Amino acid sequence: MDKKQGNNLDPWYSHYAARTAGLSASEVRALFAVASRPEVVSLAGGMPFVSALPQELMLDAVERTIRHQGAAALQYGSGQGSPKLREQILDVMALEGIRASVDDVVVTTGSQHALELVSKLFLDPGDVVIAEGPSYVTALVVFRSFQADVAHVQMDELGLVPQSLRETIASLREQGRTIKFLYTIPSFQNPMGVTLSWERRMEVLEIARANDILVVEDNPYGLLYFDQAPPQAMRSVDDDGVIYLGTFSKTLAPGLRVGWALAPHAIREKLILANEAAILSPSSFSQAVISEYLSTADWKAQIDTFRGVYRERRDAMLSALQEQLPTLSWTVPTGGFYVWLTLPSHLDSKAMLPRAVKELVAYTPGTAFYGDGGGRNAMRLSFCYPAPDFIREGIRRLAIVITGELSLLEQFAQTGPLAVRPPQRQGVLPPSVG
Repeated sequence: MDKKQGNNLDPWYSHYAARTAGLSASEVRALFAVASRPEVVSLAGGMPFVSALPQELMLDAVERTIRHQGAAALQYGSGQGSPKLREQILDVMALEGIRASVDDVVVTTGSQHALELVSKLFLDPGDVVIAEGPSYVTALVVFRSFQADVAHVQMDELGLVPQSLRETIASLREQGRTIKFLYTIPSFQNPMGVTLSWERRMEVLEIARANDILVVEDNPYGLLYFDQAPPQAMRSVDDDGVIYLGTFSKTLAPGLRVGWALAPHAIREKLILANEAAILSPSSFSQAVISEYLSTADWKAQIDTFRGVYRERRDAMLSALQEQLPTLSWTVPTGGFYVWLTLPSHLDSKAMLPRAVKELVAYTPGTAFYGDGGGRNAMRLSFCYPAPDFIREGIRRLAIVITGELSLLEQFAQTGPLAVRPPQRQGVLPPSVG
């Protein structure tokens, strides 16, 4: 096929670097167009409910930043980030058992940027990243953008399965593959919502040490527990083998775009250089506003407010699932944003998404969270943004879609392909929703 014909007549296609083949729009990003339509109940994107943050708290922080720091907050800053904010980040991480030096914290433009920097430092074409299956969709996009392959390890209700990790490492080593790091979201995992137990955290670290594999611990949701805090971070017991990624996007506001990486000393130096090469310095103004907020607001109480908001939404989703789809199975998260719904094996969540949009409800197909085509009979449901009544209505609409699919398949099985043909679906969003 002619390159231009296969690429929307892009005149620059032949000029792109080979690594751009790994760049593709995620299914989650495409679904944000659905979320913007008021008639659609979106259970797709993981948008924090920032309206639970009192406006005056941020107005006060911004006003004090401008009044007291003035031009300095609008100037270039350090490639490592504000020393004051890095000190405050230590206080945040201490809530999960982490004791560290301020020198080992690197402020980034959200934790997504930190993950991109880590990937840039470590990944060569053909390298392997081991990740949970399913795993965070945009992390998979990042790994592919550096021409790396992803090997998934199994998950259950207690998180990553250590024996699956052992088997995956052994298989990759037998194939002569180069494993660069293990990427994991141990607390309220995206997309499954499950939490890695303390015993398994220790076992995973033991496996990683024995095989000389770096662990990248991504922890956006760890403080958003509902009843009981999750186990302490893996970084709390391993200073040398773990890079810890944190963010203010879930506990404050994503629009500020401030996250961080806590890395072993040698890696930290390269992270700073990579940060400077990419963006020169993270936003001085955003850092100053967050620092003012942490200095003057009761930020721990505000996190507790967020917990209550998300707990209520979680409860609404679980009760609606029990009422509307009692024969299916789903995870029961004790924090975070997500429920993972498993469908009968013969259903395809991606293929039925256009019908769901027609019923004015959206979700994220399970295939978005696998690099190998897995997850077709699963979907991620986000309870973080819609109000409880909308969540219940969204699940009601979703139940119509699922029961309709099951009815069609049952009819098809009973009458045969000559009498009834299931509707043809291409497994993509219709043009009206991106």
